[in-house]
Amino acid sequence: MIVFHFLKNIAGIQRHKSVRILMYHQVLPQSISFKNDLVVTAENLEEQFKYIKEHFNPVFFKDVQENTFLKNKIIITFDDGYYNNLQYAIPLLEKYRLKATIFIPTKLIEDQDNSSERYLMKFEELQALPSEYIEIALHSHSHTNYTQLTLEEAENDLLKNMEVLKKHHIPFTKVLAYPYGKFPKGKTEKKLFFSMLEKLGIMAALRIGNNIETFPWKNKFEINRINIKYSDSLKIFKWKLRLGKLKF
Repeated sequence: MIVFHFLKNIAGIQRHKSVRILMYHQVLPQSISFKNDLVVTAENLEEQFKYIKEHFNPVFFKDVQENTFLKNKIIITFDDGYYNNLQYAIPLLEKYRLKATIFIPTKLIEDQDNSSERYLMKFEELQALPSEYIEIALHSHSHTNYTQLTLEEAENDLLKNMEVLKKHHIPFTKVLAYPYGKFPKGKTEKKLFFSMLEKLGIMAALRIGNNIETFPWKNKFEINRINIKYSDSLKIFKWKLRLGKLKF
C-alpha cells in the first residue's frame, strides 16, 4: 500500500484530489533565529512560498469543497498565532498573494494579556488580519493534550475556544488542529470523541502524520499535515511536497 501511494505521488496521479497541508509554527529572520523544529527562518519561508506560488494553488479549508476539481491544492497552516507570524509570515503571504490558516489557542492569548511577555498576537491583531490571505481556525482553548482530558472536558474546552473568538468578533472556520497532534486512540474513546466533534459542527480535524491528503477526506477527523522544520533545505521541502514522508 505504501509503495502504491509513493508511485501515485511520483506520477502525479489524481492531482485534483490531492491536498498538501503544511504545518508551521514560528517564523524568525536568520539573524535572530535558533535551531528548533517549531521555527522556520523568514529567508527559508520566502523560498518555500516562491516555490508554492509557482507550482501550487493555495486554498482555505472553508473553500476546499468548492475547489474540488482544482489541481495541486495546498493549505498552508500556522499553529498558535505567534506575534512573529504577524511580523514576518503575513507580509510574505501578502507579497506572494498566498492564503494561510492560523489555528488559535484562546486561553494562551488571554493569559498573555495578563503578563509582561509578548509572544502571541493579541485578539485585536487577529481581528485585523486581512481576510483575503488569512483564515482563523480552532486550536483548543487551553492547549491541553486531548488524550489527558475527559470527553466532557474536551467538549467544554472546544466550546470555550469558539466562545472566546466570537466574543472578540473574530470570524473562524470550524476546523480543529489538535494540540500536539493528539486525540483519543482507543476504539471506543475515539468513536465518542469524533461523535462529539460532529455534534459541535467541526468540519475537519488535523493531526500531523506527514502524509499527502486527498479530498474528499478519507477521515475528516484524522487529516494529515506535513511538518516543515528549521533544518529543511529547499530540496527537502520540495521532496516533502512530492512525497509527504521522506522515510517509510
